[in-house]
Amino acid sequence: MRYVTAVLLCGAAIAGAGPVHAQPAEPAAPKSGQVRVSGTLPDEASKAAMLRRLRELYGAEHVVDQIGIGNVALPPNWSGHVQKLIGPNLKLISKGELKVEGTSVSLRGEVASEALRQQIASDAATSLNPTYTVNNGLRVSTAEQELLDATLAKRIIEFESGQAAIRPSGREILDQMAGALHQLKGKMVEVIGHTDNVGPRGANLALSLARAEAVRAYLAQKGVSPGMVAVSGLGPDRPVADNAASEGRARNRRIEFRIAQ
Repeated sequence: MRYVTAVLLCGAAIAGAGPVHAQPAEPAAPKSGQVRVSGTLPDEASKAAMLRRLRELYGAEHVVDQIGIGNVALPPNWSGHVQKLIGPNLKLISKGELKVEGTSVSLRGEVASEALRQQIASDAATSLNPTYTVNNGLRVSTAEQELLDATLAKRIIEFESGQAAIRPSGREILDQMAGALHQLKGKMVEVIGHTDNVGPRGANLALSLARAEAVRAYLAQKGVSPGMVAVSGLGPDRPVADNAASEGRARNRRIEFRIAQ
């Protein structure tokens, strides 16, 4: 059974916020003030209900409909649960997404504080029944984080296949990241390793951590204190692209830099 997928995407702030989503095919980002909704629903009634809720929240002129109708299945009361997710909290998120795939919910983007980050995810989880899972990928927006994001510029730090050895192209990126980290004046940073979903999950978790540790060791060679760099490995658990495609798997094999909250 193939479950429905729906993705809510927004451009720059509407009433102070608006999510943005990067799909594997890299579609153009929504324009400022737009809310783009994409995915596949089983019938026109489900589509109309979702669009009506979005238009109530953001205004009809801001909603861009990219929903298709196809042969997909809905979990019980799926539309009702999604209606609860499309609420005022979404307008507190900038540069992110709400993705609902069957009973899996993913929240990404930037919020103003750690308390708000946790509250939005908690509200989403409590509005759903226990069969749903909520992945909280929200992060606190800071000038320091923006510096790290701009320096990485969505580039992938490449490693040798199945290893924690950093390739020359990856070392070039890390040389630039070291310069950015020196500007943070001792701010704690988390280096997070990710993998695709090929192979055993346990092995991927270990590999993602080993790669994060390799990044920390390389940055130490560039004068970045290891004491300001925490490491973690999430393996395949937080993909940013579709693992079914080789391009998506390549994007999922990545290193993230986050200001530690």
